[in-house]
Amino acid sequence: MSDVYRPSAAAAAGRADFATIAPWIAQGGRVLDLGCGDGSLLAYLARERAAIGYGIEIDAAGVLACVRQGVNVLQSDLESGLAGFADGSFDCVILSQTLQAMRHTEGIVAEMLRVGRDAIVTFPNFGHWSHRSQILRGRMPVSRSLPYQWYDTPNIHLCTVADFDVFLGQRGCVVENRVVLAGGRVVSLLPNLRGELAIYRFRRARLVG
Repeated sequence: MSDVYRPSAAAAAGRADFATIAPWIAQGGRVLDLGCGDGSLLAYLARERAAIGYGIEIDAAGVLACVRQGVNVLQSDLESGLAGFADGSFDCVILSQTLQAMRHTEGIVAEMLRVGRDAIVTFPNFGHWSHRSQILRGRMPVSRSLPYQWYDTPNIHLCTVADFDVFLGQRGCVVENRVVLAGGRVVSLLPNLRGELAIYRFRRARLVG
């Protein structure tokens, strides 16, 4: 497992997650971005890696923003699965800061690994020290990575870096890269305690024989 991080223009612009993901995408690679929002990540990957792909977004405003950026987008609910895509349709399937809002976490990860060779997942690390501190004070955490109050949050399944490591290990997934960021910088020491945003690239284990 490699933790290589290459700063770029995206990092300078405050999108260190984009800068982390880009080197993991093959030049001209086929990419599917789930919950793509306004299409900024796909547009960035198209510029930096000549990536070809689609976004899936349920919000009409997000779909319109994608169209304005020239990003191919389908309006659909991720909870209904990816039945419209054949096995191995993409080199990489991305779920960026959407995992925690999914009702069926196992199902969407399985679908990502069905239609893509690699999967990239990013999520806010609930194990960050500031979240732990707020819980000890009897309050639900609110932070830069989790900006919602308990009563208006879209988040359903919050997890920590340690939780996701176990999740992938129990399902036989091979982690190819894991980068944990705080303030846009890589956290190598105690990432489950000090990290704000986790970024994973993983795949299914290859069967031998």
